Formats: sequence, C-alpha cells, structure tokens
Amino acid sequence: MYGSIKDYLKSEIETLKEEKLYKTERRIDSAQSSEITVNGKQVLNFCANNYLGLSSHPRIVEAAHKEMDKRGYGLSSVRFICGTQDSHLALEEKISKFLGTESTILFSSCFDANGAFFEPFFGPEDAIITDALNHASIIDGIRLSKAQRWIYKHSDMRDVEELDEATGKTAKGLEKCLQEAKDCRFKVIATDGAFSMDGDIAKLKEICDLADKYDALVMVDDSHATGFMGKTGRGTHEQFDVMDRVDIITTTFGKALGGASGGCISGRKEMIEWLRNKGRPYLFSNSLAPAVVGATSEAIDMITESTALLDQIRKNTKRFRDDLNAAGFDIIESIHPIVPIMFRNFDDSAKLAVKFADKMLEEGIYVIAFSFPVVPKKMDRIRVQLSAGHTDEQVTKAIEAFIKVGKELNVIK
Repeated sequence: MYGSIKDYLKSEIETLKEEKLYKTERRIDSAQSSEITVNGKQVLNFCANNYLGLSSHPRIVEAAHKEMDKRGYGLSSVRFICGTQDSHLALEEKISKFLGTESTILFSSCFDANGAFFEPFFGPEDAIITDALNHASIIDGIRLSKAQRWIYKHSDMRDVEELDEATGKTAKGLEKCLQEAKDCRFKVIATDGAFSMDGDIAKLKEICDLADKYDALVMVDDSHATGFMGKTGRGTHEQFDVMDRVDIITTTFGKALGGASGGCISGRKEMIEWLRNKGRPYLFSNSLAPAVVGATSEAIDMITESTALLDQIRKNTKRFRDDLNAAGFDIIESIHPIVPIMFRNFDDSAKLAVKFADKMLEEGIYVIAFSFPVVPKKMDRIRVQLSAGHTDEQVTKAIEAFIKVGKELNVIK
C-alpha cells in the first residue's frame, strides 16, 4: 500500500524544507555557458563544471552532429553484443594516449566507472583504502565489493590514529591504514584527484610513495582535473609528475571534456581487459552515444592543439582567488577553479549561505549554497567554479558582487 510511505515521505520532505536542506532545481532556458537564462533572467553562471567553456562551443556541437550523421543517434546494444563502433575504439585509443596509460574502457558515466571498478578485482582477502572525502560514486563502488575497508582522514598521509576534532571520531592516516592492511592479498588506495567540495588536490606524490612502500595499487578519480590540471591538461597525475605511477584513472566527459555525459576507466592493460569481461555497468549498459563519442574526441583535440583554454582558466582562477582573499573571505586554499567560500565561523551558517546565494542571484550571479548532508555540519559554503569561458568583465562582475553582498550580510568588513 502506497498510503503509509506516502505520508512518511510528505513529512520528511517538509522537514527538509524547514531545515533549508530541500534541493530546488532552477530552470535554465538556454544552452550551458558562462552566461545563461535562469527562469527568464540573464545571469552569469559560476557554478557549472564547464571548466574549459566547451559545453556549447561550436566545434564541440559540430563534432557531435557529424558523428550522429555518420553513426546514428544510439547503439541500442551493449558493447560486447553489437554496440562497438569504430569510433568507440578510436576514442579509447585517443584517451589512452592523452592520459599516458596502456588501455581505456568507456562507460556511460564516471559514476558507472567507479561502480564497475572495485568488485571485479577485490574480495574478502583484499583491502580498499579510501580518502574520507572521496566522491559518492567511489563510496558506492566500494560498497559493491566484499573487500576489507579502511578510511583515512582526508589527505592525511601519516602513521597516526587520533581524535578528529571535526567529527569527534577516531581517524587514521593513510600509512596507518596501510600498515593494518599489510597482510591482505591485494591493496588499493582510492582517492579523488581534485576534491569536488573543497577544491583541494590529492597528495599524489606521497600517495604513490606509500603505495610503493606497501605494495599497493593507486586508483584516482580525476573527474575534476582531466582536461585542465597539469602542464598540458592531462590531470593531477601530470600535475605531480606521477603519470607512470598511477595504476587506474577514472574520469568523466561531463565536465571539462564537453560537459555532456560519459566516462572511462584508463590504466593497466590487463585490468582494463578484465573489466571488459567482468565490469557489470559496462556489460549491462548501452554503448556510449555517437554524439558524445564525437564531441569528446574533439574536446581532446582542442586541448592538445593549444594551451589557450588552460591559460585562461588558470588566469581566471588566480585572479578570483586573490581578490576574494584580499577582501577577507574565508576560502579553502588551492590552485583549483573550484573556490569554496566558507561560512563556518557564523551562527546559523546554513541559512546564511542560502541567503547569500539568493542575493547573488539578484546581482545577476548564479551560485549555489551547499550545506549538510552534502558537506559536514558547520562547513556550509558557496562553491564557485571558474571557467575558461568567463571573460575578464564577467570575473570582475562576480568579484564585485561577492564583495557587495559580503558587506551587506556582514560576512566581510
């Protein structure tokens, strides 16, 4: 009977609304870009993962059309039956070359890629060691495996076990977890390359060093880095000069690489071959759509042809971070275009963050407030995301609006 669960859900939804945790979806009446139309109003968009400004770029759109003209709208099949086209194979080869890996396998999303990775490789005699702030898709992928699990305090590389003041719970460093897991058959360290809520970057050099010391694999979800982090945009493994030391990279095509959908696992040849035979989201999901394949391939071409987009996003990021720091905002330090403006030192910080975001929209700047359970309690924030698509004038307008609203709400002096 639906009646009892209906009443329960209605009550819980009302509770979410009362606690200011209910997620509303604002309607966009335009293509995704640095400037969009939200509920009929033109605003500047500072909350998309459109890092290189390619989501509606003419070259990307044209490439998607061309691939659809050549290979159709969809495959109506999984890869191993009759869903593998020549363009799928060409994209996998191009990604491997781009990332500096041995082989690549495509997925419908990076969420599916992370869901596919752990279960085929790691059983009860194995160990998965994961950063406390890893993405939900890594967490869900780990849950599908029967492996033993260790969670290490975010970016803590030490051989320690101590009280975490933020959570009130005992937390361990990565090396402590590796020591405890030393007798397991296989060990893998799983981490985001760049963390989506804080905008900080994993300590990949130290992680690889510890992996070598304890005979562990390294798996990196580089969704918020592929295409723009590192000297030539290969990702965090290029940023830290460990391109030959990371065993598995999962990433998305839905952010910097065109912003639509799709993802992949790229890495050691034998592991990719095993996933083609054992990765359930791969075996039981339709092949990646031709339009996404064509557009993603074009995005990689654009990145490898020129560093102009990389130069622009770095310029925009540095300027925005420098100016908001100078204005007195509480910002988590990094070089990443994810810039969290924190409200952790204020009473009723969740409501303040929502009010701040609403006032920013009145100023023509579209940003979103994040509160528990998306982020820990009392770590409420507005997450700004810079793009190579933002002009100097648009960045200036955003900075001026943040300072104006910050002073109005007594967030800064």
